Amino acid sequence: MAEEKDYRINTEIHSEFVRLVGDNVEANTIVPFAEALEKARGLELDLVEISDKVDPPICRIIDYSKFVYEQKKKQKEMKAKAVKQVIKEIRFGPNTDEHDVDFKVKHAKAFLAEGSKIKAYVHFRGRTIIHTDRGLHLLQRFLEALANDGKPEAEPKLEGKRMIVLINPKGKKDK
Repeated sequence: MAEEKDYRINTEIHSEFVRLVGDNVEANTIVPFAEALEKARGLELDLVEISDKVDPPICRIIDYSKFVYEQKKKQKEMKAKAVKQVIKEIRFGPNTDEHDVDFKVKHAKAFLAEGSKIKAYVHFRGRTIIHTDRGLHLLQRFLEALANDGKPEAEPKLEGKRMIVLINPKGKKDK
């Protein structure tokens, strides 16, 4: 299994001098590459280039396999902690009745309270596309009913046969 390397190690480093950092060396010392490599081999560890953006590049004397393992572990933890945004859809027709809108507002408030985004849209079928003003009015009424619970990302817009608006939940700081 070929693994993609993010860091250059040992003889892959192409620099005359390197800046050593880490536990096994004095802080921030610049030494010739050959000396740094000998020091790493003497400790039975690897010389790993951490940053090549500066001159001389920053290198650390560490066990490379352990370093890669810890990097993967950190990335996995960060991915697990990332909040996954759920988008709930609420569909209307251009002739949706007042009671039905109220019913859907109640559901939308529950969705926003749990932290989900809402994609509300009016779907125009056949000749109803000529009544885009009804759809706009319906979504405006829907947004007004949710003013305390959510905030629209943008004004409703017509995309093909749908007039769409995305609504984000209001955070604690927004209320």
